[in-house]
Amino acid sequence: MLRLLVWHLLVIAAVLMPSAAVPQPAPQRIVAIGDLHGDFEAWRAIAAAAGIADSKGKWTGGNATLVQMGDIVDRGPDSLKIIHDLMKLQKEAPRHGGQVIVLLGNHEAMMMTDDMRYVHPGEYAAFADHDSKPRRERVYEVNKAAVEAAYRAKMPDMTAEAIKAEWLKTMPLGKVEYTLAWRPDGELGKWALANPAVVKLGDSLFVHGGISSAYAARSIDDINDKVETALKVRNASPNAIINDPHGPLWYRGLIVRNDGDEATVSPPPPNSTTPLSIEQEIDLALTNFGVKRIVVAHTPSREGIIAGAGGKLWRVDSAISRHYAGKPAYLEIVGDQVTAHEVPRPAGKAWGAK
Repeated sequence: MLRLLVWHLLVIAAVLMPSAAVPQPAPQRIVAIGDLHGDFEAWRAIAAAAGIADSKGKWTGGNATLVQMGDIVDRGPDSLKIIHDLMKLQKEAPRHGGQVIVLLGNHEAMMMTDDMRYVHPGEYAAFADHDSKPRRERVYEVNKAAVEAAYRAKMPDMTAEAIKAEWLKTMPLGKVEYTLAWRPDGELGKWALANPAVVKLGDSLFVHGGISSAYAARSIDDINDKVETALKVRNASPNAIINDPHGPLWYRGLIVRNDGDEATVSPPPPNSTTPLSIEQEIDLALTNFGVKRIVVAHTPSREGIIAGAGGKLWRVDSAISRHYAGKPAYLEIVGDQVTAHEVPRPAGKAWGAK
């Protein structure tokens, strides 16, 4: 694709971001928050209601553990504000005995592999500065021959002026900076690489999409290592773990089964030709990872947080973002007590369709 051709030619220096530690012991209190998709106001409201952070984003959670379940980006305009909050909280929380774990979602992986079809225009605008226009012009001039060749491969009669005009339409101010920030050596790319795909805390397993039978026999370290490796090389193969419909970032089969949707159809376990039922697959993951419950996001529910399989599966993607018009909410785990909490939606207008 044209944008891949262009961006593969770019090189930029970046500031090293601190790694996010992922401890294994059971915290006294866990707060899990689902997909935020660029809704900064909802994030701040949930964090305050959960006692995790105040209205200015300062850590107030004491020795609690916050698990943000991934998919911070896309759909809405303010993911950068949320990410900066989480980066700051990852530093602040340990000073008070707490911790902040941010899981990788499929949309973060999409950013790192240049799949930006759901990016809200406000996301690009957040990266624009007074140098964006000349910077964009320099990018075009450096890559002019490649851009013109790509366009003329489809439309041989296009003039140089027409090609540049079309290219500029695909490159709003800030997009150059946004794309570079999500590369493995960029600010957000380095941060994403330091975040895990799967975490076990006490009796709970946290994963953005789900654990299919294809991955249930793997260790958490193995899954996280393979995700990190795939992100580092920006692996766009459909078989890569970050794109695999049965992989931890995309799988929905612990929630629903739809014919023709590979991400919802359980792959047969090893040495078998018969797919497991939803409950059998959940039980397989619980047994193999030694936990009592699995907490997932990824599949939105406008009805709020949902408990399934007798409390063995908790769905925390309550369609928080204003894009989905669901219910801001968070899940609280204290010992064996698991409680879903709804939060009033902050005032504001709905966003556009992007």
